[in-house]
Amino acid sequence: MKEILEKLEARRAKARLGGGEARIAAQHKRGKLTARERLALLLDRDSFEEFDMFVEHRCTEFGMDKQPKIPGDGVVTGWGTVNGRTVFVFAKDFTVFGGSLSETHAIKITKIQDMAMKARAPIIGLFDAGGARIQEGVAALGGYGDVFKRNVLASGVIPQISVIMGPCAGGDVYSPAMTDFIFMVRDTSYMFVTGPDVVKTVTNEVVTAEELGGALVHTTKSAVADGAYDNDVECLLQMRRLIDFLPSNCTSGVPEWPSFDDVEREDESLDTLVPDNPNKPYDIKELILKVADEGDFFEISETFARNIVVGFGRIGGRTVGFVANQPMVLAGVLDADASRKAARFVRFCDAFNIPIVTFVDVPGFLPGTAQEYGGLIKHGAKLLFAYSQATVPLVTVITRKAFGGAYDVMASKHVGGDVNYAWPTAQIAVMGAKGAVEIIFRQDIGDPQKIAARTREYEERFLSPFVAAERGYIDEVIMPRTTRRRIARALAMLRNKTVELPPRKHDNLPL
Repeated sequence: MKEILEKLEARRAKARLGGGEARIAAQHKRGKLTARERLALLLDRDSFEEFDMFVEHRCTEFGMDKQPKIPGDGVVTGWGTVNGRTVFVFAKDFTVFGGSLSETHAIKITKIQDMAMKARAPIIGLFDAGGARIQEGVAALGGYGDVFKRNVLASGVIPQISVIMGPCAGGDVYSPAMTDFIFMVRDTSYMFVTGPDVVKTVTNEVVTAEELGGALVHTTKSAVADGAYDNDVECLLQMRRLIDFLPSNCTSGVPEWPSFDDVEREDESLDTLVPDNPNKPYDIKELILKVADEGDFFEISETFARNIVVGFGRIGGRTVGFVANQPMVLAGVLDADASRKAARFVRFCDAFNIPIVTFVDVPGFLPGTAQEYGGLIKHGAKLLFAYSQATVPLVTVITRKAFGGAYDVMASKHVGGDVNYAWPTAQIAVMGAKGAVEIIFRQDIGDPQKIAARTREYEERFLSPFVAAERGYIDEVIMPRTTRRRIARALAMLRNKTVELPPRKHDNLPL
């Protein structure tokens, strides 16, 4: 028996070494951790239960029969816990065949995907691989298809998170693209469908891997990634933090954590947050941080479409999603990028029953040919569609401007807002006073005194929250200092909110 146990330990030790000491050293030299080191950081100490440690590929084509078979076949799979909550994981091992996907490699991943669905627990994939294993041909492509199908089936059922920690190319990119969140590591990770060499051959365009699909590109231009971190360690620790905000599945309800922050807390500094000058910006994140429990806010897509802020926080120990216009960037205007960023986030929150708190300071939609040619109408409709379809508690606070169609879109009463508050500084109107007066009283444009008088009249009549409040579009005009308490009470009241939608196969979101 002792001899058998020693053989088992020897086989385990060999499997844990992956591609061997030399390749592990090369991985460290690139500033990257190995697959198992990453999982050790991501999961609670000693909680990882590995599956399929001894699986090997079965390919004999193109010299693969002469290659040494390495246990695990380039991916480490299993489950563990993050702060005591079950999470399923797979981590591509770049030291084994460059982490490339083979038939057996794919079977390992799909097994974990199936188990995550059965257990109704989140799944996190750590990507560091060169794509499909070319020697396996269509068998590898079939493996990709099996993984993709499960990504779709799991969508909206369990949270799916992809972390790009090295190369992610070809078919490998589509699995992350169908998950809920993608995060990258600066300078060591990149994603693209076709690499720089193929791009040069086909289009004669010379571009580096970083320029083509690095973290900077995907977090600021393409919006493929939701965030980027400086190194593997920071990235994995932030993933632990993110998991703490997310429900385990679509029916479990949001997690509740002990909070030392009084829900009745008032913050007098909020009374002076909005400047007297309506054209002067202020940082909406200050409001979010002062409303959220202990100032803890996990922002999503921070560097893309910065004119809108989205992310997770807690109120009364329970997760909420925050959506807020950012006056510091483009005056908080809604454009195509901001609309689709917020729509994606609202739909995630709704899928997983996370209440949404919306802070509104929006002067309208961004005008111009670039926006119209870029499909602003369809992108703006995505956000409108997402809010209108949401059945989770929706609490809205208008802090300053709520102009035009953007007022309707930002979780107004008309599209399903449950509790809609306004600060005394709120201005709810079709447009700003100057533009409105120049249209209504265009015959007086040549008379500055008349225009000034008309402008004051318009401001007094329409640029206040009370016109909307008179019609019941605003439930209450509140003191800014009481915002946290009012939101907390509204969310507590809405905790058992139930909405029945008409039966249908599925909606037709304006993609």
